[in-house]
Amino acid sequence: MAFINPAPEEICRLLREVHSVAVVGLSANTDRPSFRVAQALQSFGYHIIPVRPLLTEVLGEKAYPDLESLPELPDIVDVFRAPEHVPAIVESCIKLGIKNLWLQDGVIHEEAALRAQQAGITVVMDRCMYRDHGQLCA
Repeated sequence: MAFINPAPEEICRLLREVHSVAVVGLSANTDRPSFRVAQALQSFGYHIIPVRPLLTEVLGEKAYPDLESLPELPDIVDVFRAPEHVPAIVESCIKLGIKNLWLQDGVIHEEAALRAQQAGITVVMDRCMYRDHGQLCA
């Protein structure tokens, strides 16, 4: 079975329903795509939760080393990590009961995405949350 992203209208509905976004791999470097996307999402009103070891704060928000360290579950996990890290992130999402997972442009791991879907997680893969917000929900 091949992975298929939700339809555009479903992606827009998801983006309208979520409020808190755990950004896994969020960099404090303002030149990195993860920083720029998270900053834009923050400007749209999303509560950004940085997830990156060794950082204490990004974009004015306290950073956490991993999903298991979060004080509360985010509405969605947005991943800016290399594809080989996706299976472990999916397992964390399943274990914690996180319902939505977004894998940014170039973050492609079909087997892990299917595993997440089979566990009841809504998955968007190889798309940009910021771009889709502007194009699908404007």
